[in-house]
Amino acid sequence: MSDRIEKYGLRIARSLADFIDHEALPGTGVTADRFWQGLSDLAHDFGPKNRSLVAHRELLQSQIDDWHTARKGQPHDAGAYKAFLQEVGYLIPEGADFEVETSNVDPEIATISGAQLVVPVTNARFALNAANARWGSLYDALYGTDALGDLPVSGGYDVARGARVIAWGRALLDQSVSLTGASWAAVKSLSVKDGVLLVDGAGLSDATQFVGFGGDGAAPTSVLLRNNGLHLIVEIDANSPIGSTDLAGIADIRLEAAISTIMDCEDSVATVEAGDKVLAYRNWLEVTRGTLTETFEKGGKSLTRKLHADKPYIATDGRQKQLRGRSLMLVRNVGHLMTNPAITMSNGEEIPEGIMDAFMTVAGALPDFADKRNSLTGSIYIVKPKLHGPEEVAFAVKIFEAVEDLFKLAKNTIKIGIMDEERRT
Repeated sequence: MSDRIEKYGLRIARSLADFIDHEALPGTGVTADRFWQGLSDLAHDFGPKNRSLVAHRELLQSQIDDWHTARKGQPHDAGAYKAFLQEVGYLIPEGADFEVETSNVDPEIATISGAQLVVPVTNARFALNAANARWGSLYDALYGTDALGDLPVSGGYDVARGARVIAWGRALLDQSVSLTGASWAAVKSLSVKDGVLLVDGAGLSDATQFVGFGGDGAAPTSVLLRNNGLHLIVEIDANSPIGSTDLAGIADIRLEAAISTIMDCEDSVATVEAGDKVLAYRNWLEVTRGTLTETFEKGGKSLTRKLHADKPYIATDGRQKQLRGRSLMLVRNVGHLMTNPAITMSNGEEIPEGIMDAFMTVAGALPDFADKRNSLTGSIYIVKPKLHGPEEVAFAVKIFEAVEDLFKLAKNTIKIGIMDEERRT
């Protein structure tokens, strides 16, 4: 990695500097000089503390290793072990009770209980699949997997298996969005009148579960329902292969599935060189811009995958609204323990990778403030792993406070998901 440029005491791999200067920063209102000076100041100011935290971990690990080595072959004494951990400071006293709140938190984090995916951000196809997994076809999931108790046989469409899938789906609707005095299994028609869903003339047991519809109320193309905060879409298309065999023309049931996704720059990736880091940062930037695509071959055809658009619908009050088409995206940085050769500091040492990630991933999230493609509340969600105890958590908070100051973001715009992976009580 000999091709470097120097900025404010940092020696930066040219590919990384070019990415930041010419791709990430334009349009953000942050100049390259301000960015690199801010990163240099923070890396040189906080670098010694970062090193001391890592050194303290190593000391604790050495002491723990020695304790176990000295007692090799002896029965484990839990009381003595706990006392030792307290003595060396691995276990610390629990502090007083406290409460903490923040503002501008998206419902996917604050109020909706749903699945969360973790995906390597360096793999564009995987990242797109995960972001688009907000919605999934129940029919496809049932037909193509062993969820029914067996796998599909090879060959063409199995009519009997399809009938089992449809029956399973109708049973789910009866359980989740039941009808008054009727069953979804026998439904022949769906319509909307005066903001009310009518299913064969009957209504929902809980009318508030009807959220809206697509198409024309007299003959909707989709019906949007909600159960326990999550949505279901009943798709209606009497001309489709499945809908043409259905009394009500129901072609599929789509379920809200992955509510959020962690775009991972840590455990699931190997980003050890500048080129690796640029790939991770560029994919994250393009995800937040909505421009990430991937072209690949499948079944002898060239396919291009991109981020799904939001889903328009007509609400019960007659207004046009949008339903989120993608999962809410968080980005996982590395912990305090890593360094990276993509940038070296004035003393020749590699930059703490957690500090570099903080600057780069927040810069990559800035395009979202223009159109709120990801966070409707204007927040940036960082998952910060490998934190050991309150001192390291406080250090992470200071880093992101400095990043907020650099980018002139409102206090607590950046939300940190803390992963304290060894609880100290």
